[in-house]
Amino acid sequence: MIEAINVSKQFDQIRAVDKVTVSIQEGNVFGLVGTNGAGKSTLLRMLCGIIRPDEGSIKIDGMEVFENIKTKELFFYISDDQYYFSNATPKDMKNFYMAIYSNFDGQRFDALMKQFELNPNRKINSYSKGMKKQLSVICGICANTKYIFCDETFDGLDPVMRQAVKSIIAKEIADRNITTVIASHNLRELEDICDHVGLLHRGGILFSKDLYDMKLNIHKIQCVFHKDEDAMVVLDGLEVLKKEVRGSLYTITIRGNREVISQYFNKVNLIFYEILPLTLEEIFISETEVVGYDIKKLIS
Repeated sequence: MIEAINVSKQFDQIRAVDKVTVSIQEGNVFGLVGTNGAGKSTLLRMLCGIIRPDEGSIKIDGMEVFENIKTKELFFYISDDQYYFSNATPKDMKNFYMAIYSNFDGQRFDALMKQFELNPNRKINSYSKGMKKQLSVICGICANTKYIFCDETFDGLDPVMRQAVKSIIAKEIADRNITTVIASHNLRELEDICDHVGLLHRGGILFSKDLYDMKLNIHKIQCVFHKDEDAMVVLDGLEVLKKEVRGSLYTITIRGNREVISQYFNKVNLIFYEILPLTLEEIFISETEVVGYDIKKLIS
C-alpha cells in the first residue's frame, strides 16, 4: 500500500505539489491525470524517494521511502525520460538491473526484446524515443517488483505499440497482482487500464475516485418525449448533472443508480430511450463541473 499524507514540495517560488493526500491500494492501477506543470512528475519522484517532500510523509508498505534501500527494492520507476548509461546497450542495462533487483528475469528480458524486435547489442543512444520507451517498460516488467511507477509511459509510442505495452502491463497485473501508478495528461490513455483515477490540478488533488464506482453512478441517457411536460415529470427528483436538447432529442447526464433512473423514465410513455456508456472524459467533465471546474481547460 502507498500512502502520501499532506505532501508538499516547493521549488523557489513555485508550489509544485500542495498538501496532497492519497492512498493507493495493492493490486490497483492508479491513474494520475493532469496538465503539464500540474505536479504529476514531482509527486511521482517523491513517491519514489528521488526527492524529499518539504512537508508530509510518504510510506510504502508502512516504511518511509526517502533514503530507504529496503523500500526502493519494492518498486521500479519508469520516468518520462529514462536514464541510461552513456554508450550502454540493452544488454548492459539488463546486467546492471540484475545486480540491483534480485528477482530480475533475464530470460524474460531476452524474450521481450525479441518480441518487440529490439536489438540488445545496439547502443541505446541510437534508439528512437519510442524504442527507448519500449526498453524502459521491458526493464520495469522484468524487475519483478511489487510496484511500478510510470510517468507518461505511453507518450511517444505509436498506437500499435501503445496497445502492446498496455497488454504487457495488464498481464503483469493479472499474473502477479502488481500495483501500478501511471501519470498522464491524456485521459483516453488511462480509460481501459485504470481502476482508480486522481485529478491533479495546480499541485493538489482535485478529486480521487474509483473508476468502476464512477461509471456505475453516472449515466448518460438519450431519449425523445412525446411532450416537454413528460420531461419535467421524469426529471423531477433525479440528480441531473447535464442536459442538452437538440430538437426533440434529449441527452441527459444523471447521477444515481441505473435501476432507479430507469424507474423514473418508466413513468411516461417514451418515443425513444437508451442508456449510453460514458467515456472517462465525460465522467470527469461531469464530476469537475459539479465542483466548479472545466475539465477541458484542466487536461487540454
